[in-house]
Amino acid sequence: MTIPIGLSTASVWPLKAGAAFELAADLGYDGVEVMVWADSVSQDVGALKKLSKRTGMPVLSVHSPSLLITQRVWSPDPVVRLRRSVEAAQELGARTVVVHPPFRWQRRYGDGFADLVAELEDTSGVAVAVENMFKVRPPGGNRDARVSAFRPSIDPTDVGYRNYTLDLSHTAAARMDPIALAGRMGPGLTHLHLADGTGVPKDEHLVPGRGGQPCAEVLELLRGSGFDGQVVLEVNTRRAGERARRVKDLAEALLYARLHLGQ
Repeated sequence: MTIPIGLSTASVWPLKAGAAFELAADLGYDGVEVMVWADSVSQDVGALKKLSKRTGMPVLSVHSPSLLITQRVWSPDPVVRLRRSVEAAQELGARTVVVHPPFRWQRRYGDGFADLVAELEDTSGVAVAVENMFKVRPPGGNRDARVSAFRPSIDPTDVGYRNYTLDLSHTAAARMDPIALAGRMGPGLTHLHLADGTGVPKDEHLVPGRGGQPCAEVLELLRGSGFDGQVVLEVNTRRAGERARRVKDLAEALLYARLHLGQ
């Protein structure tokens, strides 16, 4: 089975979701992951359906609005946001919803999160793949201090879910071994955010091969393991400036993925 390779709409920011569909089609990606955030098109299932039909790019996955900057997208209630993400995935024909673990201050949401994820998977048939995160440097803290904003930790295998998203930019920022983490995720690893990082405590999302993560080894591991999920390029092109540079970066990222997946 050929592993589908998608492009996250976050990879074209500050351009809007429509640009990601167009570029994915032009470059030969297999589909798109929709990052639901401030971009109004990313929140509009009808508009996304039209983009998918026009470009021939299926929506492979939906990234629930889990970021600090998206805490009021769709609803201020994180339970409602996750439910709406699953409903959007169903309407768009996407197999997967990517979600971050609860923030530490979301106590009620955190208490019921594992049960909510299981309920949504049981009733929808959509995989709700919980993503690994990373610690950050606290304001005013020393350069080596790190704190986690997530409950109970940055590692979703500490709780145990049916489905996981492995994000290689996050493992870089966390200085976590992605091969070992993939092993802990086991058959629950159903989604990969492919990117790179240098190990600084921030989310770099470099083009794979430009940082220190074993991106090739992870792809080869998936290739040999019977992985039947999706690989999504979630890279940062906000400094690309002109279209030609963004196209070059996204084409290089796709080529890297296809090469190491044996495609």
